[in-house]
Order: sequence, then C-alpha cells, then structure tokens
Amino acid sequence: MPSELIRNSKKRRKFTLINFIHDSRSVGILLLFSTILSLIVTNIPTIGNIYYNFWETEIPLFHSLNLPHTFLHIINDVLMAVFFFQVGMEIKHETISGEFSVRRRMILPVVAAICGVIVPAIIYSSINAGTPFQKGWAIPTATDIAFSLGILSLLGNAVPHSLKIFLTTLAITDDLCAILIIALFYGSQVSLIWLAGAAICTIALFFIIRKFRSVTGRILTAIGAIALWLCLYRSGIHATFAGVILAMLLPERKIHIYGKKIHIPVNFIILPLFALANTSILISAASMGNLISTLSLGIFLGLFLGKPIGIMLAVFFLSKSKIIKLNSSDWVQFMGVGILAGIGFTMSIFVSTLAFSDKNIQDTAKLAVLVTSGFSMIVGYLWLKIVTRSKKLKQK
Repeated sequence: MPSELIRNSKKRRKFTLINFIHDSRSVGILLLFSTILSLIVTNIPTIGNIYYNFWETEIPLFHSLNLPHTFLHIINDVLMAVFFFQVGMEIKHETISGEFSVRRRMILPVVAAICGVIVPAIIYSSINAGTPFQKGWAIPTATDIAFSLGILSLLGNAVPHSLKIFLTTLAITDDLCAILIIALFYGSQVSLIWLAGAAICTIALFFIIRKFRSVTGRILTAIGAIALWLCLYRSGIHATFAGVILAMLLPERKIHIYGKKIHIPVNFIILPLFALANTSILISAASMGNLISTLSLGIFLGLFLGKPIGIMLAVFFLSKSKIIKLNSSDWVQFMGVGILAGIGFTMSIFVSTLAFSDKNIQDTAKLAVLVTSGFSMIVGYLWLKIVTRSKKLKQK
C-alpha cells in the first residue's frame, strides 16, 4: 500500500511538471521571473557591473569572422532566429488548418491586429517626430503572446473561449506584422549579392525538404538553414527572418514534428535567456528621469492607449458595417483584451535593440516597455476580472 502511494505521488508530480511545461501561463511566469532576477542582479553593487558586462563579452574568433561576437548578439541574432522559426510555424499552421483557414473567423482579429499596430505607431511618431527617437516607432506596435495569454488564462473559465481564440489570433497576426516590420525597416544597407545567396538557399531548402526524408534530409536541411541565416545576416535583412522563411517552407506534416521538438528549448531556454540578457538595465536616478522623456511617453501611450484604441476602432468599424454582431457585454470584454494587447515585452524589447545603437537609449526604451507592460498586465487583468464578475452576477 505505501509503495502504491509513492508511485501515485510520483505520477502526480510528473503530471504536474508536464502540465507546467505545456501550460500557457508557464512561459509568462518564467519570463517575469527572469526579468525581475536580471533587474535585481544588475543593480547589486559590484556584482551588477560584472553581470551587465558579461552579456557584452566578445568572442574574438566570431568577431574576426564578422559574425555575432558577443553573448547578447548571439542571443538576439542567432537564438532568436529559432524563436522566429517557432512563430513562423504557428502562423503557417493557423493559415492551413487553424483560425486563419476560415476567412470569416479571421476578419475581426486580423483587422483588429492591423489597427492595433497602426494606431500605436501613429501615436509614437506624432510624439517623437523630429527627435533622435523617431526610429523607434515600431516599439509599441507589438503584443507579447506568452504574457497576454498567460494573464488571460489566470481568469480561467470566466473568460469565454471565443475571447481567448480572438486574442491568440490577434497576437499571431501581430507577430506577423512585427516580422514584416523588422525585415523591411530594421535591417542595414542591403547587399544584393548576399540577398541572391539567400534566394538560392531558399530554393535549395524547398527541394531538400520535399525530396529527402531520412537523416540525410535533416542534415541537409540544417546546413541549408545555417547558410540561409548567414546570407541574410550579411545581406542587411535581419538574420532572424531566416527562421520565418524556413517555417514557411515546411509542409504541414512537419510543422507538428518540429513544433514539438523546439517547444521546450524556445520557451524554457531561449526566451528566458533573451529576458536575462536584454533586461540587464542599470536603474539610476537618471534612468528613472528618462521615463518622462518623449521616448518613454511614446512607448507608454502607444502600448497602453494605442493598442486598445486601435483594436476597439476595428471592432467598432466591423460592428457598424454589420460584418460582426456584438452585444454590450462583448464590447467591454474586447476593451479588456485590448488593454492586455498592450503587453509588449519580447517583441518590443527586441525592436528596441534594433531601433537604437546607443545603449543608454536602448535601456530607456526597454525600461519603458517593462513599466508599460506591467501596467497593462495589472489593469487588463483587473478590468476583465471585474467585467466577468459583474456578468456572473447579472446571470444570477
């Protein structure tokens, strides 16, 4: 009998661990923990300087080969390509057999996502026009899918499943917009020779993926993917776009296989590393003072106000056009989701590193993203909590 209890308890622990790994909240929790840890360690005297400088440690061999040569650059340029590979697979899956495959279902979240990108960009640009910060217009356009869905999941069954699907589809569309923005606006000077090389690698990968299905095929695919990454890195288009291209080349049957293989490495290694490296921010009186700069104001207003305004404008337009039908309670819930969409984090921080070369400006932008994302988390959660509670009381 005791041995059975031990076996059962072990099963329960294993089941809990598996649940944690596949729970939508776990990634958000881990990212939040990594961010808080990084901020605390960075601001401890002596240790903080060592930690802060660690991410900028140069690898001489990589520097001589003109490759990403610091730990920070390796994470942002190499490992994040794997993250974008995962994002690309999610987008392709949704297009083939998910929410994007049914045109009627995708109209609202797609239009809402596009408006949720345009309005924050307009707000930020109007505040920072003619300033050294104007290149950061895309920082407040992104929604962090892990955090937004994680916060929504905390509300459990109180939130309708349709609203979760809406936020998921919106966030995925948002990611697609972010990918296109990064590829088009945040590369360096384009080299046509390396771009041609990237095109050749893409064509070669297309045939390799379809013709070879054995171990040889996987090896050739890996070599082709590395070559594609290198060509894009040298071409002037951001190298992380290689992950998206590779994902789009995969047939549907392989998306599930690759998705399972990289789920844990991306969500539990790459993203926490990204958070640790990119949120190593020295908080001082000067940095706190920078939170009232036009850069920080543009990010705050863009994410916290621009996102929900853009999304609600889309909902209003589609409702008035009778493309969708909503009752009064739906409007209030959509507003809550719009506020959660103001959680920028991963993509916003990533764009901050691309928009500015000055480390101090980067840190100011990152700090503004963190403050705004935290604010959006709290306000969005409380908004939906109050709304769902009042809805339950009315039903009783």
